[in-house]
Amino acid sequence: MPVYLDLLILLNFLVDLLLLVGTNRLSGYASGVKRAIPAAVLGGLYGGVCLVPGLTFLAGTLWRIVCLAIMAGIAFGFQKESIRRGILFVLLSMSLGGVAMGLESGSFWSLLLAAAGVCLMCLIGFQGKAGREYICVRIGEVRFTALKDTGNTLTDPLTGQQILVVSSNVGYRLLGLTAEELSDPVKAMEKIPGLRLVPFHAVGCSNGVLPVKRFENVKIGSWQGSCLVAFAPNELGKGKPYEALTGGAI
Repeated sequence: MPVYLDLLILLNFLVDLLLLVGTNRLSGYASGVKRAIPAAVLGGLYGGVCLVPGLTFLAGTLWRIVCLAIMAGIAFGFQKESIRRGILFVLLSMSLGGVAMGLESGSFWSLLLAAAGVCLMCLIGFQGKAGREYICVRIGEVRFTALKDTGNTLTDPLTGQQILVVSSNVGYRLLGLTAEELSDPVKAMEKIPGLRLVPFHAVGCSNGVLPVKRFENVKIGSWQGSCLVAFAPNELGKGKPYEALTGGAI
């Protein structure tokens, strides 16, 4: 049966794109299509190059792992917390291979439909609930990841608006205050104009206060607008890929 190189590259591109998007959603992240596209392009080209005479050795297991690792780095970033998504991407790819083997036909459409099925399983079946849901946040030029925590009910007692809680390291990037300075909210108010205090309750702290400040240029996922930000005096999500907590209303 003749093999059409252009169709093979297109098939690999579409399959990899679906798997990368599915990996993001299954991990609790946004779909990340913009970063997934160049990674999928690499996967498509790799599949085509493996058929070029003299380069067929690239189809070996070692080179496949290298290609998948680079694709994961492009799609998910080259941070430590991206390793989990990279491993999940490999597992989904292996699952697709098992589905494809179970099909009687290895045609273009059968493989593409199998990849679409795996992606839909992640998008609709799990809806990111197999793990925690993370959201990209941007305040001005500062970018970080927040955990969508419906248990975070911290609100402004004056307006009832939900408050975004950020860790001390984000607080330093936004205000220039250290964790030690944030642990004394009154002194923090003296150094930073616009800060005020809100009461909060947490495990191990029945009555406390956090310094908060309103920022106008805030983007939380697809939501954008003015937002109150509370500054915790400690690190949030130690060893986890998030530095802030959103509330259920954000």
